[in-house]
Amino acid sequence: MAAKPSAPVDEPADSERTAVFRAVKPGAAKPEAAKPSAPAGGAGDSERTAVFRVPKVDALKPDAGQKSKPGAVKPGSASPSASAQAPAPAEDGERTAVFRAPKPEAPAPEAPKAPKASTFVPLRTDGAGTTEAKPKPPVPPTPSVSAAASTATERLDRSDRSERTTQQPLPPKPPLDMLADLTNNPPPPPSPLRTAVRRFKIYAPLVVLLGIILAVVQLVRPLPEPKLVMTAKSSYTFEGAMPQLPWPSEGQAYMAAAGLGTLGQSGEQKPVPIASVTKSMTAYIILRDHPIKKGEQGAMIDVDKTAETEGKKNDSVNNESTLDTVKEGDKISEYDAIAALMIPSANNIARLLARWDAGSQEAFVKKMNDTAKELGMTNTTYTDPSGLDATTVSTAEDQVKLGLKLVEIETLLDITKKPNWVDPSGKSWRNWNGLTGPSGALGIKTGTTTKAGGNLLFAAQKKIGNTNQLIVGAVLGQHKPSIIDTVLAASKQLMVGTQKALDGATVVKKGDVVGYVDDGLGGRTPVVATADVQAIGWASLTVTVKLADGGGAMPQTATAGTEVGVLTVGEGASQVKVPVALKSDLASPGIGSKLTRIG
Repeated sequence: MAAKPSAPVDEPADSERTAVFRAVKPGAAKPEAAKPSAPAGGAGDSERTAVFRVPKVDALKPDAGQKSKPGAVKPGSASPSASAQAPAPAEDGERTAVFRAPKPEAPAPEAPKAPKASTFVPLRTDGAGTTEAKPKPPVPPTPSVSAAASTATERLDRSDRSERTTQQPLPPKPPLDMLADLTNNPPPPPSPLRTAVRRFKIYAPLVVLLGIILAVVQLVRPLPEPKLVMTAKSSYTFEGAMPQLPWPSEGQAYMAAAGLGTLGQSGEQKPVPIASVTKSMTAYIILRDHPIKKGEQGAMIDVDKTAETEGKKNDSVNNESTLDTVKEGDKISEYDAIAALMIPSANNIARLLARWDAGSQEAFVKKMNDTAKELGMTNTTYTDPSGLDATTVSTAEDQVKLGLKLVEIETLLDITKKPNWVDPSGKSWRNWNGLTGPSGALGIKTGTTTKAGGNLLFAAQKKIGNTNQLIVGAVLGQHKPSIIDTVLAASKQLMVGTQKALDGATVVKKGDVVGYVDDGLGGRTPVVATADVQAIGWASLTVTVKLADGGGAMPQTATAGTEVGVLTVGEGASQVKVPVALKSDLASPGIGSKLTRIG
């Protein structure tokens, strides 16, 4: 067998460039086709392609040991023995092995050059068998199949000793660094201007989006309720000094005007017996708890045996006034019962009403005292519903407080202002209050006993402009005979003096702006008085002026002239009220107002 040829000088190193491989089917080789390799520069090397046939490893080893490797055909040799043995290992050449193409011979031995950036890093490293590089011919020869098989076998024999290596990828670079590598331009250095521009580009769209959302929310929010605001003066003071009234020379007295205040008082305001003036509280509780509609008679009340029995005491011996025409089993209307209580001053009807309302006289007396506390009558004590007991005491001031509530009950004034009344049986009864009738008095209740003297709680009115101004007074403790005539005379002087002191003054003229409608978003629509507003009072008196919406809902939009409120002067039953209307159209708030509103 041929000796193992020495390694050719053109065997490639591990770091050399890779070549393109074309594998030839092993069965295609024939013994007679084994030819010497083409000389350098031949047509076989024009594609720079090496063809390998890999024989089976143990098929290439001789029996005598590993002395030589057949099949290594050097280019240019024509050994017949090598050609003859070539077909034998070709049958096993289909098994794959590691291939390595030898580098074509260099034209001249030169110093090795530094590898370029695109060098290939082999996955395996061969420790032995490397030879010196052979000068590369002009055209690299194509190695024969035998030579390739020998080289592959030799490399496979050393593969057990080779160390397997893997190449790890480098971590990716930041996008700006990658872009800089591609463009060969480094990123620009940061600067305050570039930072500001970058932040503007980031936050400007967010600000615009937020603004759009805020605008939509502002436009769809419910509009606030319009409010009526007054710009006119909230009070008016009459010129002049406080008037001096003709007060009685004895007892105590008190005078006030409904909704305006007090004109003055005389005597010490201490609790004294008030006799039948007590029935004023009885009537107030009954009409408060059982109101009678105008033109109606109210509830029907059964007359019991006690009312009939007490009715027979209507004589001077018992010093009682009663309604003696009622009998057990009769029915009397609430209206007639109040009339019997206030005009002939029937004690038996007062007690009947107490039992009908509260179940007993004692329970009703408790209601009387509780009501007195509610009205601020701090110096008043009730012990019976009729006032016959001398233990029922009060003051003129406290009785005027009650009288100011009574004049607000229209049904009661319709009864007390009558000069006389006819009961259900047809009997006529005279009103003990002789001030009713032409003098303009409206009642309310007289009360006379030997111990209490003459007492009167009265009401009157005066027509001023379009207003009926109500006044209320009380005179107590008149003991000069005749006590009833004395108290009526004193009360009449006080009533007339008060009526003279009352006067009217124009506070607001028709068409004057008294306020505006505030739409809640800055819009203001003025409102004007629809008529002259006249205040009623007396010299030095200060009255209040108020503007209210009249109880109705304020519209969001309305035309000029629409009434939207009421201007009120004074308080209580004698208030002066005048409607107010829009001076111009009330328009809905605009888009600008909706967008800029706060809260």
